[in-house]
Amino acid sequence: MKVLIIGGVAAGTKVAAKLKREDRGTEVLILTKSEDISYAGCGLPYYVGDVIHERSQLIVNTPQAFAKLTGAEVKTGIEVTALDREGKKVTARDVKTGETQEYAYDKLVIATGASPIAPPIEGKDLKNIFFMRTPQDAEDLRKAVESGGIKRAVIAGGGFIGLEVAENLMNRGVRTTVIDMAPHIMPGFDPEMAGYVEDYLADNGIMAMTNTRLEGVEGTESVEKVKTSRRAIKADALIMSLGIRANTGFLEGTGLELAPNHTILVDDHLRTNDPDIYALGDCAMVTNRMTGKRAWSPMGSSANIEGRIAAQNLAGADLSYPGVLGTGVVKLPGLNAGRTGLNEEAARAEGHDVITVTTVVDDKAHYYPGAGNFIVKMIADKTTGEFLGIQVLGKGAVDKMVDIAVTAISLKATVYQLKDLDFAYAPPFSTAIHPFDHTINVLINKMEGKLDSFTPAQFQEGKAAGYTILDAGLAPAIEGAEFINPAEVEGELPGHDKEEKLLLVCTKGKRAYLLQNRLKYYGYTNTKVLEAELRLTAQSCLQKSKEEKYQKRIQEEIFMATLTVSKEDEKRVKALGFLSNKGTDNFSGRIVTRNGKITADQQIAIGEAAKKFGNGNVTYTTRLTVEVQGIPYEKIDEFRAFIQEAGLDTGGTGSKVRPVVSCKGTTCQYGLIDTFALSEEIHEKFYVGYHGVKLPHKFKIAVGGCPNNCVKPNLNDLGIIGQMIPNYDEDLCNGCKKCGVVKACPVGAVSVVDGLMEIDKDKCINCGRCIGSCHFDAIEDGTNGYKVYIGGRWGKKIAMGKTLNKIFTSKEEIIKLVEKAILLYREQGKTGERFAETVERLGFENVEAQLLSDDILERKQEILEAKLHETGGATC
Repeated sequence: MKVLIIGGVAAGTKVAAKLKREDRGTEVLILTKSEDISYAGCGLPYYVGDVIHERSQLIVNTPQAFAKLTGAEVKTGIEVTALDREGKKVTARDVKTGETQEYAYDKLVIATGASPIAPPIEGKDLKNIFFMRTPQDAEDLRKAVESGGIKRAVIAGGGFIGLEVAENLMNRGVRTTVIDMAPHIMPGFDPEMAGYVEDYLADNGIMAMTNTRLEGVEGTESVEKVKTSRRAIKADALIMSLGIRANTGFLEGTGLELAPNHTILVDDHLRTNDPDIYALGDCAMVTNRMTGKRAWSPMGSSANIEGRIAAQNLAGADLSYPGVLGTGVVKLPGLNAGRTGLNEEAARAEGHDVITVTTVVDDKAHYYPGAGNFIVKMIADKTTGEFLGIQVLGKGAVDKMVDIAVTAISLKATVYQLKDLDFAYAPPFSTAIHPFDHTINVLINKMEGKLDSFTPAQFQEGKAAGYTILDAGLAPAIEGAEFINPAEVEGELPGHDKEEKLLLVCTKGKRAYLLQNRLKYYGYTNTKVLEAELRLTAQSCLQKSKEEKYQKRIQEEIFMATLTVSKEDEKRVKALGFLSNKGTDNFSGRIVTRNGKITADQQIAIGEAAKKFGNGNVTYTTRLTVEVQGIPYEKIDEFRAFIQEAGLDTGGTGSKVRPVVSCKGTTCQYGLIDTFALSEEIHEKFYVGYHGVKLPHKFKIAVGGCPNNCVKPNLNDLGIIGQMIPNYDEDLCNGCKKCGVVKACPVGAVSVVDGLMEIDKDKCINCGRCIGSCHFDAIEDGTNGYKVYIGGRWGKKIAMGKTLNKIFTSKEEIIKLVEKAILLYREQGKTGERFAETVERLGFENVEAQLLSDDILERKQEILEAKLHETGGATC
């Protein structure tokens, strides 16, 4: 049998590979217009954002490798232009030479995919208009961003791909606006859930302008403004993500049945109305497995499933494709969103007796690091109990909630069958009552009348008008509302009639439900719980909030237009140690002082520079650097030249090793090590020597001369503290009743037991103050050493560093250890995370074992030469 496949991405290659495994004797030929086959289209936005570093990572298989692996023949650069059903052949054109050729088949598989919609707008031929469909599209956009020519971008289309592109552009420093002509972004989500996401994105730097139509582009050679139905938006690029259209133009007049959107109609075996022709993937119209109605789901996941089933049917099987559910998941900046099944509107349209519930549940044990919440909306049929759909928002693994729902819907489960399932539980992964089960319980309570509530949608529709609001939160949170602690309600509520309409509100809905339960017991008949959290309901005049942010964004753009320093120039000088004074063209210049130590002449030079180039003010940072304030952009080069003549320089910014800080060391009465000498050596080797080495985030090092912790080494990425380990000779101890060592120890680590001195090593901080305090020389000397902390930080998040299980006794060991820590962080850290987060993610014991070994030094050159952390995570 000769099987001809048109299209070589997900669906086409899946058919070929599976068919050759089912029947290796089948002759399989793939014709594809592209030069690439089997590429990861869903990964394109992450290539733009440099999350995926190399284009080759997007290519699952080359034509040559695929042919060798499967036995199928692949011809690239071949566009099929016509189909002859009676003659069972197609006509195709070589896209490079223009030559045409005919290809015969016994069975034909059409997997031609779809192309992005490109409306005929004014200015459509200007430079910097991009699509996001092929690896080349992603390559073009990425190169434009990396060239520095794109500072502002507009994305037309608020679907998943558009939002993923927005996130990745934002992460690369591009100011991003999403426009969509629909009332909300994220098709398939109910309005209140999509509205929450729109407001969240606005808070996080991505403005989603809904009910906004793309009308054109303005510019001379490239994009300068994007014209919309609301206003023109200043932009350097337009990314079209308006949807896709099936590549089926060559089928016109062939008699194959097409849907109104030009996709190919297929039966449950993925056959067209011609039994010898199959269609699948983005160009095929399948069915919804819940409703049985026609549905289009252009997803790589469904394309692969369809390809596998079609291949088996071609090989003689009799398999049916059950259809799609509209499942989807998307990663947004700090928020994930997923959904499957019917939303509320679709469920009502199908005639269901719809009941919904919206909950806020923990995504893992609340006490576990990184725990967050899921906002969950479940849809069911109140009469039959049939589970109909789910929508989930949260920073955690929303896909696990969605996947449970997919299984439930596919097995036609009721909410009662889903109750009390034995889900996996451990604190890092889930809660003892799984978040899915938790929401099922709330839904059943509502179905059985144990919970009377308003949904967020009902609240926004005004259904709660006339109700008195009672705040049932952990603490008062609603201005003007009476606060009621559910735990203190043991009878009637003073001042409230038992028939009064009472709306019970808390931050997550749980305490409001507990209050309702008590009030019902005490005879209150007209209470309603407000479902979900305040952000989604009581405080969510979302459209108003979005409009306020939209107007603020316009004002910011107008203001920014008056500034003369470009973002590109601002970024350039930031790398030199100059931070913009917000809203001005002036900067603060950071002068690196080498551990806080400068000469008197240098101090005079800094003062002169502040008067000559700045506004006369000098400030000091916590890192012992000096900032001269108010330096105009045009004077930065002169300022640098002036302070360089004094033996100083600027810097101390960016995702790299920062200037090393130290305490006074041996100039202090308690100092055990020469911190200036050690910190200066570390500074020269790693701040200066590693200055061009990009790290996931900033890396701060502090050196303390003794355990007094003056420069807080335990709050730095890596901290070093001088130690004096007492050498105790028991034979010389005389068991004095008034032990001089006990008296000298500041932390109570020494005691006399049974006539002998004992040192509690767990309490001893190795400060050395006991040395020489014994009248009989039992502790006459000690061993100098260094204790090392890793993974400390301060700022928005504070983490105390953990000590390595070794006291280092030589400076050489310490220098080597610092280098190993930096190399480990560069190699194994994720861009944007601090070293504390790397240590937590990898596990302290794992990191400690690597630092106490020299294995990582053997990979030093490879680690330093790797293309990593090009953007970095430091903002100052």
